[in-house]
Amino acid sequence: MGLGIARRIDEAFEILESIEKDASVGSPKLTPHLICGFLNALIEAGDMRRANALVARFRQVLYKGHSVLLYNLLMKGYIKSNFPLGALTVKDEILRQGLKPDRLTYNTIIFACVKASEIDKAFRFLEDMKDEAKRGDNPELLPDAVTYTTLLKGLGNSQDLYSVLKIVVEMKSSLISIDRTAYTAMADAFLACGSIDGALCIFGELIKQAGSNNDLRPKPHLYLSIMRAFASIGDFDMVKRLNKRMWPDSVGSISSSAKQEAVELLMEAAINNNQIDVARRLLRRIVNEKVYFSWTSRVGLVALKVETLSGFTNSPLRPHVFPQIILNDPVEKYMIPFHESRPLCADLILENVVMRFWKDSAVPLVNDWGSCVGIVHSHDCTKMDAPLVSMARPPLCVPASTSLKHVIDLLLREKSEMVVLVKNGNMYEGSYTSSSRPLGVFSLAFLSKYGAMHETSMTSESPG
Repeated sequence: MGLGIARRIDEAFEILESIEKDASVGSPKLTPHLICGFLNALIEAGDMRRANALVARFRQVLYKGHSVLLYNLLMKGYIKSNFPLGALTVKDEILRQGLKPDRLTYNTIIFACVKASEIDKAFRFLEDMKDEAKRGDNPELLPDAVTYTTLLKGLGNSQDLYSVLKIVVEMKSSLISIDRTAYTAMADAFLACGSIDGALCIFGELIKQAGSNNDLRPKPHLYLSIMRAFASIGDFDMVKRLNKRMWPDSVGSISSSAKQEAVELLMEAAINNNQIDVARRLLRRIVNEKVYFSWTSRVGLVALKVETLSGFTNSPLRPHVFPQIILNDPVEKYMIPFHESRPLCADLILENVVMRFWKDSAVPLVNDWGSCVGIVHSHDCTKMDAPLVSMARPPLCVPASTSLKHVIDLLLREKSEMVVLVKNGNMYEGSYTSSSRPLGVFSLAFLSKYGAMHETSMTSESPG
């Protein structure tokens, strides 16, 4: 139901009640199918409290059909919640009602067990499923590809290689159709268990089958998964080969993030294979294409290795070296006097001073008494007709004796461009009062100026 999907739950309940009372236009009938549609919307939204209330409210209508659909939906709801094993109690209710679980019921229960990391229970339900199918001579109850791929996911998480092999053999000896998703689940399970050879066997079989069946062509995900495994052991040639074949042999579009990861995996494989020059070239390519990257990401961690092995002189990241700066010095030594920072009056309108922010990334503001009342960052300037003070951040202040290292860390942590320096004993760090007169300012932009000055001096001192 549209109202359920839109989370307009109260209105949906009102419509159901009006249908039940035969007060709706057109006199529609209240059917189990209609209620189950609303129930599914509640479950998709993770609202099990209202889902159970719906079942209790319309129990008589729902039980008229004597279908397991209702129970399958309830089990799905428990899986979406933080109590997946609640699905097992629903199965007990199915049996109490004299109903027979279908394949979806068993698949849902097995998924619940896998999500709860209860692999042994999942296997017991797999055996129950096969026993019931045999006892009732019902092939529709036999495990399908969904059953086995769900189990493979759980076995991969628990790194049970023996059971993965057992399931793969069972899948291949059964009559089920093994599609691309099933092959990918097999390979992922082998990789999760640390068996690159097992994954390669599945991958090779998939590629061979794809020659006569285009629907089996692997997606980029599988190539990247295998590339990650080879990159971790430094097999650069294999990663390079897989990267080359991913473009013509995979199906579907290759996202920009997948393309970036492929290059990152090449760099990781190169560094793990001690091919420093290759890794440096790849890092330079990544730096040129990326706006930024996190040092905790794969490319960041590998970049740290490249930097360590390359040294500053060969660094693709062009780190700045500041021989004039000592991090333990007081920041006062490197500050700009407050009046030289050319502070602006807080009540000025942005459109009258907008050109100032083309040059400076952060500008301090002062009130009529000359006290700093805020700092405006250029990327916060969004309203041309607004006073500067409305776009200002509270001034980040430190005593003048604070070490330069601490101030740099503070600026990076607070994602700010500038700090205001005040006399020692005038304030506690991070606070500022109108009676405290600022001594000066310091910003990250000053470090760039020091770096530029050093590069200029180095160039002028070099021969020729």
